[in-house]
Amino acid sequence: MAVSANIEFHVAAPMSVVMEVLMDIESLPDWSGPHKEAEIIDEYDDGTPKTVRMVVTAAGISDEQTCTYEWTDTTCEWHLVKSNQLSEQHGKYTVTATDAGASVHFDLAVDLKIKLPGLIVKRAQKMAVDTARKGLTAEAEKRAAG
Repeated sequence: MAVSANIEFHVAAPMSVVMEVLMDIESLPDWSGPHKEAEIIDEYDDGTPKTVRMVVTAAGISDEQTCTYEWTDTTCEWHLVKSNQLSEQHGKYTVTATDAGASVHFDLAVDLKIKLPGLIVKRAQKMAVDTARKGLTAEAEKRAAG
């Protein structure tokens, strides 16, 4: 069963700082509760992460995932390559500069290999959106202030 979630939120930090946080893959476990591990397997010629291995725990289910990333000046997009629990995952952050910082649009679509009760799926969906909004906002604002 494919599920998707999206949210738009404001961050009181420059767009460049938000993108810096997103590119700092290895800091994911610091600001994203579901991410227990994150390591860059390989990079593009410009040093941005290309292939990433992560251990993610959501709604009581732990999963090891490998994703490929694509970057522009304003977007961070990833696609699932390998996972124990998911058959598909596509996510994207789109960051736009505003007068007071940045506006961030987050989209996530996943398809599970196993069937789970709707309540658990909804809880994991809410966790993903909350992490995107609260975790990314807090980390970007902390870096902008310090």
